[in-house]
Amino acid sequence: MFDLDISKLAVIGVVALVVIGPEKLPRVARTVGALLGKAQRYVSDVKAEVNRSMELEELKKMKEEMEGAAKDVQSTVQTNMTDFEKDWQATTNSITQTITTNSDNSGSATSSYSDELLQVPPSYKHPQKKWRVKQSAMPQWFKARSGVRRQALSGAARVARYRPKLK
Repeated sequence: MFDLDISKLAVIGVVALVVIGPEKLPRVARTVGALLGKAQRYVSDVKAEVNRSMELEELKKMKEEMEGAAKDVQSTVQTNMTDFEKDWQATTNSITQTITTNSDNSGSATSSYSDELLQVPPSYKHPQKKWRVKQSAMPQWFKARSGVRRQALSGAARVARYRPKLK
């Protein structure tokens, strides 16, 4: 901003010493330093406020873009879902019509086949149902040796147990 060398600062100091005088120069220098500090803080606050407002605008733009993308995804999912439902309905209708026409024509041979088609497979069950309980179970002797509390202490019992002993 300003191009001040040591020689220029010395000239300014000598002129200030002559004009102001040696008695008032320290007080004036402190006042000028305080004013420059306030000006620098004000400029930094203004810069920070401008940066915050710019970041806020960028975040608003990004939010609008994300909302638009989410709406696009939602609409595509919705259209795909309706298409899938239509295809599923058409397929199930054609299968039931085929089964009914075959059962009417051929009798009991296709009815067992249609029962196999319409049968729902059983849901999957994990073989180790309570594996967390089994892994976390510790024997009582191990708990007693390692100092694991088995019962909660009441307030009075805790005070009585941990009270410093008088000599």
